[in-house]
This record gives sequence, structure tokens and C-alpha cells, in this order.
Amino acid sequence: MARRRKGRNVNGILVIDKPPGVTSNGILQQVKRLYGAAKAGHTGALDPLATGVLPLCFGEATKFSQLMLDSDKAYIATARLGIRTETADSEGAVVSERPVPEGLTEADVEAVLERFRGDIEQVPSMYSALKHKGRPLYEYAREGIEVERPARPVTIYELTLLAVRPNELDLAVKCTKGTYIRNLAEDIGEALGCGAHITALRRTLASGFSLDDAHQVADLEQKREQGESLDGLLVAPDAALTMFPELVLEGQNLQSILNGQPVRISGQTLTGPVRLYGENRFVGLGEGQPEGADATLVVPRRLVSSS
Repeated sequence: MARRRKGRNVNGILVIDKPPGVTSNGILQQVKRLYGAAKAGHTGALDPLATGVLPLCFGEATKFSQLMLDSDKAYIATARLGIRTETADSEGAVVSERPVPEGLTEADVEAVLERFRGDIEQVPSMYSALKHKGRPLYEYAREGIEVERPARPVTIYELTLLAVRPNELDLAVKCTKGTYIRNLAEDIGEALGCGAHITALRRTLASGFSLDDAHQVADLEQKREQGESLDGLLVAPDAALTMFPELVLEGQNLQSILNGQPVRISGQTLTGPVRLYGENRFVGLGEGQPEGADATLVVPRRLVSSS
């Protein structure tokens, strides 16, 4: 007999403004307990040092967590110039110190930043969660083992210099998934001839959600202590999927999709993920496969339970 999952059925997305000094999983478990939820997950971890947008998925929303993980991100970062660390942030041991170029100006920094805009390649840090032979790289790093890592392509859509101080830079970054801001700061420091590491990192955008959408864990705890329900703070799973086209289904087409069967839609062509709706509700995500010039085969991929 299968074990019954503890907790209640909670469905939706909650965006948290992650505080510093705790892991993303620690926040997830804390909020999961507040909701008494049976099933929950996050959509891409932030380092303990980092703060900001952390979408949490509950119940049916977890079916779309991978798509949310694949979304573009945005950050505000502070880079300390002249010091490199093992982890490329302030939590790692110092490995080198060099003088910052005297009289460093905004123009000097801008000339370097231009090299890092657009399509670039990054060599992931040994202190990343990428896996090698089933183990995260940071475990090898802690054992003093260096693993060869191939460079990976990423795109820096925006790289804006917010401030220059004698030994610090403030940067705003918008980028594709898989971009390591720590590595970016370190590489910028190398290009300036002095090295650098991250001292503060705040994620301002993830899965289409911004800091304006985010809740403080302390506020959630206060509401629970006052006996208030937290369910009204959840947003529907499709709130994170608005980048995909919408398709409303009716009649037999809707029934076929709900039964896991593909349907042929005439009069339009759709390619890739499609949000599916029927009977005034979101029913899941499908994949559009064009058939000729004016028709699409829609294949169900992730359907949500109506219960």
C-alpha cells in the first residue's frame, strides 16, 4: 500500500523575497510548513548570500517548475574590486589581492563591460551546483578536487553600470538561465586587471515575477500567528507561463486533451509550448506542432488536476 502524503493539497505559486544567510531549500521548507502543504518545490536556488525573487511552487504548479527554471533572470550585484576568492563571493577564502587601477572611471569600466554584453561563454565555478558523475561540483571543490568544466554559452541581455566607487562596482544584469553572476563579476574584475568578487547579490526578476510580487517570510509568519489564511497570496500556475500563446478548447477537443489525446486545430499554426484553457479554467500546457500552412497538432504535455 502506498504511503499517504502528509499535508494538505495546496496549488499555486508564491513569490518570496529571500533574505540573506539562509538557503533556498531552507526557505522552501519553512514556507511549506506555514502552508501545511503536501508538495512544494522552488524554481532555481539562490546562494545563501543572495536575496530577492524566489518563486515557490505548490501542488499542481510543480509540474511547470522546469519551465520556470528555464526563464530569464535579472539581478543587482555589488562587486568588490582587487580581491579574488575561492567561491567568487565574500563567503570564500581570499586567493589573491591586487591593486585596483588608480583613477578608475566610469568610462574605463564601460569599455570593459561592452565585452560582456550579448552572447558570451562562461566556465562554471567549481562552487556551483552543476553535477559531475552525479555529484555537485561544490562537493569536489570542498575536497580540493578540480574538475574540468567546458565553457557554456549564455546571453547577457543587459549589463548596466549603476555606480563606481574606489574599490566597488554596482551592476544591473538581465540574462539567460544558467548565467553565474559571481563568474561574471570575477571575469569583469580580471578584465580590469585587478580581480573581483561579489559582496551582495539581489535577484530582481525570475519566472516573470519581480520584487513587487514578492512576500516577506516574516509577514507570512505574522499572518499565521494571527490566524489568517495564506491561501489568498497564491497565484495560479499559469501566471508564470504568460510567455506562451493561449489556446481555448471546447467540446470534443477539450475532452480529448483532458484524456491525454492530441487534437488537430485548424485555422492557426502554433509551435512549441501552448497554454490550454477550457470551461473557464487553465487545464495545462500543450505542445503545438504545425501541420501544413493552416493547422496545428496540439499534444498535451502537462495537465493540471481539476480536483
